Order: sequence, then C-alpha cells, then structure tokens
Amino acid sequence: MAGVTGLGGIFYKVPDPARTQAWYQETLGIGGDWGANFRWADETGEDPYSLLSPFKESTDYMAPSEAPFMINLRVDDLDGLIAELEAKGIEILGRQDEDYGKFAWILDCDGIKLELWQQKGPAPA
Repeated sequence: MAGVTGLGGIFYKVPDPARTQAWYQETLGIGGDWGANFRWADETGEDPYSLLSPFKESTDYMAPSEAPFMINLRVDDLDGLIAELEAKGIEILGRQDEDYGKFAWILDCDGIKLELWQQKGPAPA
C-alpha cells in the first residue's frame, strides 16, 4: 500500500521572502535557492524523527507569535547555538529540558515562533 513517508516541507507566506531567507542564512546558517534544505541522510544520532502535531485553537504555545503555526528546527548543539544567537542580539524566549530533548524558542524576522530542538534518545513508539 502506498503511504506517507515523512514531512516534505513547510511553505508559508511572508511579506518579503528574500529578507526572510537572508535572516535564516545570517542568523541560523541555513538556506538555499528554495529555502533551507535538510537532508535526513546528514542526520546523526539515535533514530531521528519529525512530527506533524495539531494543537487546539486556544493554545498559547505559539505565543508571542500571532501566526497559527510554529516551526520546530532540529539542532545538534542547543547550548552552542543559543550562545551564538545571543551574541547576535537574538532574544531567547525560553528554554526547557525534557527526557526526549532540549528546547529553546526565538522569533524570526517575520514574528514566526521557532522552536529549536536537540533530540535526546530514540523516537517514541
């Protein structure tokens, strides 16, 4: 039977795509002709995975962003990235450690909330 194999991308509207792509390149070091391209073959670690996770409309998890979505980006060294972001003047909205990963949150240049996630351990069953 044919089926879905994973997340293929996130596509969204912004006022100035070139500005947004430049912000991601300069701030997070990710980019390309069509935006950031993440190759699963380049992932290291134990059982990497992605989620597609709906939330109730009443959630404040995406706050302070006004957008109805948030982008979760996998990182390999959250503490190191946070230090680099703070040196660039990027505000860290919060941090949290869970048994399945370490998290931090920032806003991009368009006010979209980004969740930075360093995975710990294998994918949940």
